[in-house]
Amino acid sequence: MKTINQEDFTRAAFDLLKETFEGSPPEGSAYLDRGVGVLNTVEKLSAETASRSIEENGATIAAHLEHARFYLVALVEFINGRTEKVNWDESWLVKKVNETEWKLLIENTRRDYELVAETFQTVEDWDEHKLAEAIAIIAHTAYHLGAIRQMMKAI
Repeated sequence: MKTINQEDFTRAAFDLLKETFEGSPPEGSAYLDRGVGVLNTVEKLSAETASRSIEENGATIAAHLEHARFYLVALVEFINGRTEKVNWDESWLVKKVNETEWKLLIENTRRDYELVAETFQTVEDWDEHKLAEAIAIIAHTAYHLGAIRQMMKAI
């Protein structure tokens, strides 16, 4: 089996991570909606909108964002050697937010995304475990970006 050049993988993973959070570059997109990323999507929303559920007892946009942020932190810890289990139920505790909490959640998500980006660029040995965690971060976040965008349409 052919091996992947680490620099090529890191560059590709970082580019896709950046697009997922910041939006696509002008020359092309991995997503169908050009220019759309997690951060520029949620920054347009009010706390009231982010706290609204589209179905009774359903998750809110704020809940999806907090869950995605929590996941970022947990998987960076796994890339860095964490072995203890994570209480994933804690990632869904945020449901409604006021304007201050919403702005802080967006800021914390940006900070944690930047930590992931830094981690991707500093990993020296992309073993099977770290590779799986990096791909999971991108795929998982892309799912929640889609969920948030669909909820915005319904709201």
